[in-house]
Amino acid sequence: MVLKPSEMAPSAALLLAEVFAEAGLPPGVCNVVVGTGPQVGAALAAHPGVDMVSSTGSTAAGRLVGRAAADTVKWVALELGGKSASVLLPDADPPKAVKATVDNAFLSSGQTAPPGPACWSTATSTTRWPRWPASSPRGWRAGWARSRRRHSGTACRATCRPPRRGWSPAVQDASTATTVGTSAARPSTPTCPPTPRSRRTEIFGPVLSVIPYTDEDDAVAIANGTPYGLAGAVWSADREAAVAFVRRMRTGQVDINCARFNPIAPFGGYGQSGNGRELGPYGLDEYNEIKSIQLA
Repeated sequence: MVLKPSEMAPSAALLLAEVFAEAGLPPGVCNVVVGTGPQVGAALAAHPGVDMVSSTGSTAAGRLVGRAAADTVKWVALELGGKSASVLLPDADPPKAVKATVDNAFLSSGQTAPPGPACWSTATSTTRWPRWPASSPRGWRAGWARSRRRHSGTACRATCRPPRRGWSPAVQDASTATTVGTSAARPSTPTCPPTPRSRRTEIFGPVLSVIPYTDEDDAVAIANGTPYGLAGAVWSADREAAVAFVRRMRTGQVDINCARFNPIAPFGGYGQSGNGRELGPYGLDEYNEIKSIQLA
């Protein structure tokens, strides 16, 4: 095995190699190389001595890995970007759903990708909200206010200042929208009409798009209206209704009502979120080659 960590944070991988050596792992079983993706990563992906490549990163980086590996026709597993929906069905518990949704969207400033301990954690989260009556005692305003206070001052540093050179168009669009966590006065209801790019494009930052829907068909269309399919969440008091909705979502892993993370369940994405699976038996199968032996 050859491990190439991110050039921005290689120390943990180097420490892991030291642990393996002290534990008596034979030399050559685990090898760590450091360097940039365009140089070291590309050389590994294209090398004829490498039988399989597993890469976690952006969708753009995954395309480069796939192209580099194509000439040697090696197996490639990719865990890439995501734009994951947290869908609140009409009978959901709004305060609980809002708090968990905002917490997950802003975890590590929105720069955490699954698998992880939260009910769902993606680089950015697009959330679908039904229209609850403003007078409802279980209305979502209380949950929104609590989450807003908790994240105030930390969520909007990257999204509420003027767009900087090099930022993606989706972030530039989001920087003009009303987002959670600003210190400025804000309206009594969270109005944040997202642009098509901010609804469909992955944003590595604390950006949460709040999108109302009219019925379940509309909610499914919004949730699937992205080229990604990495993770998601559904909230409902009716388990069967939630499962039925989840089956219509094109995404690799969906949590219902913030279910506990299962580390042996396979994890991976649909569409431009990648191919292959991590964790559990499916994750081990990624590294196996099948041989059939015919005996006379």
